[in-house]
Amino acid sequence: MTQDVDMKDHTTPSHSVSSAPPSTLQHLKEIASIIETGSCSKEVRRIARALRLTIALRQKLTAPVLSSFIDYVLIRGSEPHTMLSSYLPNPKEDNQEMEVDTATYAIQSPAKHSLPELEIYCYLLVLLFLIDQKLYAEAKACSSASIVRLKSLNRRTVDVIASRLYFYYSYSYELTGDLAEIRGNLLALHRIATLRHDELGQETLLNLLLRNYLHYNLYDQAEKLRSKAPRFEAHSNHQFCRYLFYLGKIHTIQLEYTDAKESLLQAARKAPVAAQGFRIQCNKWAVIVRLLLGEIPERTIFMQKGMEKALRPYFELTNAVRIGDLELFRNVAQKYAATFNTDRTHNLIVRLRHNVIRTGLRNINISYSRISLADVALKLRLNSASPVSDAESIIAKAIRDGAIDATLDHANGWMVSKETGDIYITNEPQLAFNSRIAFCLNMHNEAVRALRFPPNTHKEKESAEKRRERQQQEQELAKHIAEEDDDDF
Repeated sequence: MTQDVDMKDHTTPSHSVSSAPPSTLQHLKEIASIIETGSCSKEVRRIARALRLTIALRQKLTAPVLSSFIDYVLIRGSEPHTMLSSYLPNPKEDNQEMEVDTATYAIQSPAKHSLPELEIYCYLLVLLFLIDQKLYAEAKACSSASIVRLKSLNRRTVDVIASRLYFYYSYSYELTGDLAEIRGNLLALHRIATLRHDELGQETLLNLLLRNYLHYNLYDQAEKLRSKAPRFEAHSNHQFCRYLFYLGKIHTIQLEYTDAKESLLQAARKAPVAAQGFRIQCNKWAVIVRLLLGEIPERTIFMQKGMEKALRPYFELTNAVRIGDLELFRNVAQKYAATFNTDRTHNLIVRLRHNVIRTGLRNINISYSRISLADVALKLRLNSASPVSDAESIIAKAIRDGAIDATLDHANGWMVSKETGDIYITNEPQLAFNSRIAFCLNMHNEAVRALRFPPNTHKEKESAEKRRERQQQEQELAKHIAEEDDDDF
């Protein structure tokens, strides 16, 4: 009886300790099997599926699990095995857990494959773990080593994993404030990807280079690179959203507000629902651009779920521009100066001063048939040395630009407003209707281009087993798209 109790006490802790880690490790082994199958059959979609499955395991990665997986995949004593093992921290606790894992999986025959895809995948796993553990120095070293290894590989099945490594390579340097150091290397990698016709790598590296330039306010260099880079159909929705966002920022700085508005709104629409931080940034810039165009954004934009607090400064700014109150505009700009500087929109808000004055002048033009220049300066709250002459100059410019329909009586010091005509006798309704039709047609065309069909469906009939596998992959893809984390944004 005593012996039975001792045996029970001895086996229970072993079972409880070894239950959790093998689950994550077993998942990683299944992913390695998928990568191996995709590499042998040269099916890139299997590699992409393996990366989608990895997202769910990211929070469960630990040093013991990664060490066991590296031992399983890579040959002990090889250069990649030694290098990756050196980046992992030595476990100071859970020694019993390590011993149980080793004893459990030593019975199984290890894979010991020398596939480049599995080696690069191990680099990605270790890099994700180091970034999550905030070991940024080790993450920089690991990412640099992985890039060196990638330069010697020219396999289409590696391209999907390589695009993720490029992103985290740049991200690890950005976290340490050393983003400028890798600009030359990113340009070299983009040239290599172009020569190898790696389109996914090209769009990823192009976005990283644009982000690098914009981080240091090098907008001219970013536009030169964007205009000369080869163009092709987008392969990743995430990368296409980033490209549209960076393109919108470049157009905004270069005063091309119409193109900027289209790019920013499209980026906000295409971004995943989970990528809330990215969508907030898109909406901030889109609001500023629409205000610069003389438009007033709808109130629903600021009331989106989870965005009310972040967009509050821009809501008050929009209200000041809508009213045309220059004093309120100054107060809002001073109140949220720190927020605008953090968002790097302060210089754009300085440009809005002219729009506030013009909006206030338009309201005055509608309200009064005749008003003196002194009263105009008083209502616009111009606090200059000679407000009357400034008001006269502002009115003259607004009349010349067609912002208001009025005449200026310089002798009497008056602004005489003309009667407001019927807008429906002009071409403006037709132009507005045409722009809406063009928007709907463009969205339809993009949806048609985004359709994907299985290859050779018109030539061969699909077996029941292949159909089940395809449906399972489609369900997994839909689940990951719906629940996708916004770590890439």
